[in-house]
Amino acid sequence: MNSRGMGIEPFYCRPGIEGAHEKGGVEGQIGYFRRNHFVPVPEVDSLAKLNAMVDQWDLADEGRRLRSRTRTIGEYFAAEQHLLKPLPTEPFETGRWFSLRGNRFGQISVRGNSYSVPVRFIGLQLRVLLHANDLIVFDGRSEVTRHERLGGVHGSRLVLDHYLEALLRKPGDFPGSTALEQARSAGRFTPVRDKWWSAAKAAHGEAAGTRALIEVLLLARHMEHEQVVAGLAAAYRAGALTADAVALEARKLAESDGEPAPPARTVTKPVTVSQEDGPTASVTFLADWKLSHLPPDDRPLPSVAHYDQLLTRPGRAAGEKEGS
Repeated sequence: MNSRGMGIEPFYCRPGIEGAHEKGGVEGQIGYFRRNHFVPVPEVDSLAKLNAMVDQWDLADEGRRLRSRTRTIGEYFAAEQHLLKPLPTEPFETGRWFSLRGNRFGQISVRGNSYSVPVRFIGLQLRVLLHANDLIVFDGRSEVTRHERLGGVHGSRLVLDHYLEALLRKPGDFPGSTALEQARSAGRFTPVRDKWWSAAKAAHGEAAGTRALIEVLLLARHMEHEQVVAGLAAAYRAGALTADAVALEARKLAESDGEPAPPARTVTKPVTVSQEDGPTASVTFLADWKLSHLPPDDRPLPSVAHYDQLLTRPGRAAGEKEGS
């Protein structure tokens, strides 16, 4: 599809004296934008965040007036917008498609870089759409995952969540995994997770404590990140070092719409922690919480009185002894 088919007609500027100011005016506005928004250079975690910031600056710029003009940039654009050609009715895909198979490490290789996919796709054929800034992986028509595109070659971008099922079976591989290292570097593995993990290992042992942490990380697939973090913090302060306890505290927060939940109607198990870990707290364990939410049982207590008739045989006189 050429530029005319996309609704764009290329031209440089009007020839002669009539258009002599156009190129300089465009470059002047670019310089204004650069000096006001890119000096000093913004510090961001990803290109996507920088693009979002630029979009906000563009919107804010619509309210600016150029020198002595009576109207803003946005008002001038609104007056001329009807002169623009309509947008194409059909979307034009600018990305490049690849058909790739997930390798035994749960990764795909695109343009010399490796990207993780959930381990359930190991050995399966996947469709990959590569854009200038990101990469999207599809299983048929369903989106599997997406990554920010890596520059250069021999790099890797791994998501810890993609490997949790495998690490649950082999918790010894978790501490030294590259996916965990990248999650730490990106700030996605928060300090409260580290504290809870250390306490769980001290209480249950290396393997069992790590497995409990992985079960907690799996909660993020069904709960909001903030709820899981709050549940971890509450469970850690109370010394509750099981995934069930974290899930319950997170669920209580979710049901209270972010407000601290009132105590459940059950006997809690308080655990005192050291002063540096926070104030003394209590946590409701999952089994107690389930029992507290059962409906009241108004049935009478069971009785075996109806079975007393079996103690005497029919036809035997009262007080008659057996064998007499």
